[in-house]
Amino acid sequence: MHNKLTPRFSVITVTYNAQHTLEETILSVVSQTYHHIEYIIVDGASTDKTAQIIEKYREHIAKVVSEKDKGLYDAMNKGLKLATGDYVCFLNAGDCFHADNTLQQVVHSIKDNNLPDILYGHTAIVDEKRHFMRMRRLEPPTQLDWRSFRQGMLVCHQAFILKRALAPSYDMRYRYSADFDWCIRAMKKAKTLHNTRLTLIDYLDEGLTTQNQQASLRERFRIMCRHYGYVSTVLHHAWFIVRAVIKR
Repeated sequence: MHNKLTPRFSVITVTYNAQHTLEETILSVVSQTYHHIEYIIVDGASTDKTAQIIEKYREHIAKVVSEKDKGLYDAMNKGLKLATGDYVCFLNAGDCFHADNTLQQVVHSIKDNNLPDILYGHTAIVDEKRHFMRMRRLEPPTQLDWRSFRQGMLVCHQAFILKRALAPSYDMRYRYSADFDWCIRAMKKAKTLHNTRLTLIDYLDEGLTTQNQQASLRERFRIMCRHYGYVSTVLHHAWFIVRAVIKR
């Protein structure tokens, strides 16, 4: 049966001084064979050549904002406010759709005419030359719900596509892990979560500093306590430690 669904995807790229990585991201969006896309770029008033790169592809970009912001998640909230599509998804500068027909494959993976609240899939890790390195260590479960993230962020934020009507704002209390909290809150509201079983994203492996990794983990612990309870979170972390020791 031919799939006649044509949902509109609002793809949002947040960027700041990303002249070396932004063009690959833009090309991965504008080259999609699926054409029901609203592309939005939110730039934090970059001082490098980011503006020139955006202008080069301006005819393919629905909305552009370039102004100072209060950080990554403030910029993402701006993108959400501008979005008008059925779904929203975020591609940071340097990250790309896995293939030119990724969104077409996503739509074709939906087996009936009811649009799921959340679409999700796998993520490949690539280097700066776009060469495949490995699949993301944490893999999406066959069936996902808000309790799944007790095990960690099993779905990469970029491979998590959400109905715009259900999308909460990012909580500005979190500097590094507001996306983790955002996904959990979205899943709590969602009734249908669809595993596309596709590799959706090529994620650029730039790496965080050790300091940022530690800060992110501390935030994630606070977020998990908020959603799953302190005792449950501590017990889960204790089990992770025991399991790691056993595997040695």
